[in-house]
Order: sequence, then structure tokens, then C-alpha cells
Amino acid sequence: MKLFIGMLGTETNTCSPIPTGWNVWNGTLLHRRSDAEESAPALFQGLKAVVNETMNQRGWEVEFGLFAFAQPAGLTPRSVYEQLRDELLTDLRDSSNVDAVLLILHGAMVAEGYDDCEGDLIERIREQVGPDVPVGAELDLHCHVIQKMVENANALVGYKEYPHVDVLPRMLELFAILADAAEGKVNPVTSFFRCRMIGMIHTTREPMRGFVNELSALEGKNGVLNAWVGHGFPYGDVPDMGATMVVVTDGIPVQGVELAEKLGRRLFAMRQDICSSPLTLDECLNQAEQAAEGPVTIADTADNAGGGAPGDSTFFLSEMINRGIDNSAIAVFYDPVAVSLCQDAGLNTQIKLRIGGKMGPSSGPPVDVLATVIGLANEVTDNMGEIIMSYGASAAIKIHLGGEVSLLPESGIDVILTENRAQCYSPKAFSQLGVDPQLKKILVVKSTQHFHAGFAPISKQILYAGDLGALSGDMLKIPYERVDTTGLWPFSDDPFAS
Repeated sequence: MKLFIGMLGTETNTCSPIPTGWNVWNGTLLHRRSDAEESAPALFQGLKAVVNETMNQRGWEVEFGLFAFAQPAGLTPRSVYEQLRDELLTDLRDSSNVDAVLLILHGAMVAEGYDDCEGDLIERIREQVGPDVPVGAELDLHCHVIQKMVENANALVGYKEYPHVDVLPRMLELFAILADAAEGKVNPVTSFFRCRMIGMIHTTREPMRGFVNELSALEGKNGVLNAWVGHGFPYGDVPDMGATMVVVTDGIPVQGVELAEKLGRRLFAMRQDICSSPLTLDECLNQAEQAAEGPVTIADTADNAGGGAPGDSTFFLSEMINRGIDNSAIAVFYDPVAVSLCQDAGLNTQIKLRIGGKMGPSSGPPVDVLATVIGLANEVTDNMGEIIMSYGASAAIKIHLGGEVSLLPESGIDVILTENRAQCYSPKAFSQLGVDPQLKKILVVKSTQHFHAGFAPISKQILYAGDLGALSGDMLKIPYERVDTTGLWPFSDDPFAS
């Protein structure tokens, strides 16, 4: 039997000024079926190896179509989305005798003229393969679950974890469901319940940790094939934005709807305890400075490129310079111009740089510094679970404070500059450029939660800041225009009543 697998996804921040155009797709992941095997990005090669091994064990063949993923930003231009969509549809059409279709999507992709890119794609695939071929999609838990997606896919399986350390396991679970369906063993049906709430939910702490474990325990019993929470993406201003409970059952949709509602209402009841409220920048720095020992890791959630933010905001850097906070480090700063200047200056060279503040008001003003180049690399990679991510060419600089030029590890502020816009995933972002994060008193990472798996083991304390930058941590301050906020908590205390 044969599986077709393809990828088309990005997380769209509808307020972001950065268009998700061809440069963003090419700079993240764009591997076409016709591309030479040796030119395939490491991310695609790693995923292909896992898929092939799993297929061989089950006796299935696999056909790979387009694999395209873009770093989160603003709207994808209509022509770009339609060309990518049509390429994937053509790849499927050229694959003969397909018994199942597995799509790796996101769930919060928005293009000009398309609020629901995933629903549009799945609907067209259903029209192409007919009613009898199982079709499934893997989704990021920060997705918008929309009716058109549910109507046209047999199974929607989303990540359970935030940070997303379970991308590959969830994909393999989806394949098992689709293969069982194609072999006549199950009849997967997806049911969902809108929880009428929105917020940033971390699965690393209770009570959400226990709730996710309960969902996993339901699977394989009483006809439940899969259960997960779509947290929703707060920065995607589309009508169906919000948290969703999703249950995939074996041919029992009525029970699936009942279970989804039961679990969804439980999630809503926990809303006050599971939705995080970040501190201010000043509150985080005050606590970090007063800490007895470090590292204290501060998440600059408002400048998380993984949510569509520019990744070059200077608010933390400016305040740390003003306070004279040495023995500290920040990663990662999107500034390809500064990287190229550091490359030209060379290692161990003193240089005057203007850093950040290039992408608009939410980035803050640029900062002029005197620094020494302490690390250079033509390519730096990091990991989100088993997924390899690229920062491109990168540089580490040590900013000298108070006119004192010292290269001692505890002196100044070490800053990691990158060619690619990305968030900080793990301590490797520092260590690959010669900066030991474990020696620092304070670490600032531009990320919302994906940093957690890597930094929690080395941190004495983790703090979250979310007041200054493109991604407000306060849901009430997000400038929604198309979302009916009267039907969502925290805008409404009782959205079910309305």
C-alpha cells in the first residue's frame, strides 16, 4: 500500500508587518519533488529517514510531495500560497494508486483571501482523491480548528506538548490511524468542541501537565483513537480563533462530540490556572538581579520570531545596558547586517555596531554599542525536539559596559546575532559560538516556550516577560478586528452565556 505525504505550513500573525513571501519560504524550508536529493535540507532528510523506516516496518511505500514551511510572519501573498498549494496538489495527482494522504500542516496559516489555508487545501485534496481514501493532517497545537478542515479530513492529530517536543511522535500516530483506516481496521472520525477561550498555555506545569497526560491515557480505549487540545493562536485575527478540544474516534461521532465537549468544558474550568500572565521587563530584571545565583533565564516572549515577531527588539538590551548588568547574555538577535559587519571585522576584533530596531516601532530604537567579536560561524543550527532549525551565519559579540574593555566571561553582555529570523531553542544557540550560558547570571532568550526544554535543566529560575514588543502577553491588548471577542474568555467572563 502507498502513502502520500506533503508539507505546507506557517503560523500567521495577522498583525505582523513582515509578509510571508518567497524569501521567507526559501529561507526556512522549501523542497520540491523535482529537487535533487543531495540538495534536500537537513530537516527534510531527517524526517524522510524516520518516515521511510516506519513505512518499511509496516510494509508500505511512500511518495513525497512538496515540503514547504515558513518562519512565522504576516500574511502569505495570495499568489505565493496558491502556487505552493497547486504544486502540492499536482504532486499528489502525479502519485498513482495512493491509499492514504498525510499532510504536515500548521493550522494557523492565513493568506490574502484565505482565512483557512488548511481547510482550502484539505477540501481540494478530498475532491481529488475521492471519499474513500483516508486523509489526515498533523497540526500545531497553536491552530485554528475550522469546520472545513474537520469535514474533509478523516483524522486531525495535533501536538500535545508546548514546547513542541513531540512533532515526530504525533506524525507517526497519525500515520498509524490512516494506515489502519486504509487496511479496513478502523473508521476514524474527528469531533471537536470550541472552548471559547484564548491564552498562552504551557504544558510543562500543572494542572495542564496532568490534563495532557489524561488525554493520552484515553487513547486506545472505548473507541478513542486520539485526543488533544488546540490551544489556538492569539495573534491570528480570524473569526474562528480560540482553543478547541479535538477527539478522533473509531466511527462513533456522537460519542466523540460528547467527549470533546466534556473535556473542553473541563479545560475552560481550568482557564485561570493554565493561562500564563507574563511579568513586565522591569519586574523580570529586578527579580533576576536580586537572585542569589544563576543562571536566571528570562523569556522575551513579546519578541518571539516563532509567533511572527521581528526578533530584533532592543527593549531588554537597552535596559540592561542602562542598568550596567554584566555577566549576562541574549539570544538570538535577528540582524544580518550586523552579522556581515562582524564577519568583515573578524574574530577578536573590536567594533562599533548599531544593533536591532530595524523592523518597526515594535522593535524599539536601534542601540549603538562598542563590542568585541567573540564568535563567528557560517552556519549555526539548533533543535526543537528532533527537528533541526537553522540560524544561518551567526556572530557572538561582547558588549563592553561603562567604557571598560574586558573579555573575561563574566564581563559585559554577550549577544548572539543571526542571519535568519528565528527564536532561541536551546543553550546551543550560545555554546556553538563560544558563549557558555551556564556561567552567566542572567540569560535573555527571545522565545515564548520552545526554549524551555533546553534551558530548564541549567536554570535556577525561569521568568516570562511580555509587555514590550510585537506580541503582547496580555490578550486584552491584542487589537482584534475580526474576532468576536464577546464569545471568548478573557474578554467575557461567561462566553457560553452569550
